Amino acid sequence: MAKPDHFEIEGDLAVFRPVGSFSLPEAVRLITLAISSAQEQGAGKLLVVALEATGFDPPSLASRYFFSQEWARAARGSVRLAMVLRREMIDPQKFGVTAAANAGLVSDVFETEAEARVWLKDGRVKTEDWKAPDKRRKTEGHRPG
Repeated sequence: MAKPDHFEIEGDLAVFRPVGSFSLPEAVRLITLAISSAQEQGAGKLLVVALEATGFDPPSLASRYFFSQEWARAARGSVRLAMVLRREMIDPQKFGVTAAANAGLVSDVFETEAEARVWLKDGRVKTEDWKAPDKRRKTEGHRPG
């Protein structure tokens, strides 16, 4: 599979910096290609710095859901994804991050590359920034048998 332009490997980190004007479907396709390229090359982490990607409005919740599912399939559970986006592109509730997590993709979004690199290096999610749903609630108080 061909890798996208502006894609490079730095040890176990792949970095993709899309530059230019794209439609939303085209941008999603390029990020999917970057995820697949990272996965195929054994990079366990992908940093997407999309500050210079333009040409589309902030995605709808439905769009965020569908591309997060596509990206989770491409990652195959072996790539952590950090995205650096302009503030207006980041959903304050991080719906896409939650949808991706539910599909098996560990990811987060940031306004700066420095924050994203720290998150990828540390491998921890700050609970004050994002709280995953607690799946244990479904079984609390339930005793088999």
